[in-house]
Amino acid sequence: MRAVVFEEHGDRDVLQVQEKPVPEPGPGEVLVLVEASGVNFIDVYQRTGTYQMRLPSALGSEGAGTVLSYGAGVEGLSPGDRVAWTGILGSHAEQAVVPAERLVPVPEGISTEQAAAAMLQGLTAHYLTHDSYPVRAGDTVLVHAAAGGVGRLLTRIVTHLGGRVVATAGTPAKREIALADGAVRAVAYDQALQAVKEVSEGVAAAYDGVGKDTFDISLAALRPRGAMVLFGAASGKVPPFDPLRLMAGSYTLTRPTLGHFIAKRHELLERADTLFGWMADGVVTVDVSGKYGLDAVQDAYADLEGRRSTGKLLVIP
Repeated sequence: MRAVVFEEHGDRDVLQVQEKPVPEPGPGEVLVLVEASGVNFIDVYQRTGTYQMRLPSALGSEGAGTVLSYGAGVEGLSPGDRVAWTGILGSHAEQAVVPAERLVPVPEGISTEQAAAAMLQGLTAHYLTHDSYPVRAGDTVLVHAAAGGVGRLLTRIVTHLGGRVVATAGTPAKREIALADGAVRAVAYDQALQAVKEVSEGVAAAYDGVGKDTFDISLAALRPRGAMVLFGAASGKVPPFDPLRLMAGSYTLTRPTLGHFIAKRHELLERADTLFGWMADGVVTVDVSGKYGLDAVQDAYADLEGRRSTGKLLVIP
């Protein structure tokens, strides 16, 4: 079995494809034939050491495929069942062992690749819009990197919930994508505050997965009692700042992560059911903009980190 690993933190060239023994599922575990795995910024944070990992480490945390076998105590699954997951290290591999309680069944009408592409970003967009800041009809929110995977889902979900999106994106082509997804304005990052002023007295929430380059813009765009939702750091970590800055508008600041919002199995299943329902109904679509074999995994992350993608990137083992 082949799998992507890294033995030291660093740039993309630390990634290697190595032969590994076929893993054996233990009690409560399932061996899955991986048909697709997602390429995400959390993998970048792990590889570079932003999130410290025990080395050597596997890579990839999201995927979908078919059940091959399982260990003692697993019920309700059979070989050949299609399943998806997120938050399981080692998903960039031909086969993966996943705890049964972290698997989600893939319904008919959703392809395995779509499921792999939707899990991390789709569940993230769900908790951001329902928990980190619950969007209400009439709300105006700011979405950065709106042509990326999470950004596109956020724009569509906020619009579906009756809100309005002011979107930022780095190129005219990407801004056209944001408008097509339902944004009322789509502008370059340095024009965000002007765009917010044109449509509101400040946004109810800023959904910011970019981090260092956009944090000040997001904070300045908030209305009084607005929510600063910092869920990523694509441009780098936000430097330390004085919490008294939040007093300017009695703002709230949260730095959420998906694991805390799917920690209970019922939460995982409920969010996934809603997400797959939206996909089936056309409320959201998951656009796969690139597919890469294991041997091209460095290219996949070059495209992700270079912001050359406008949808989801997948590794196809």
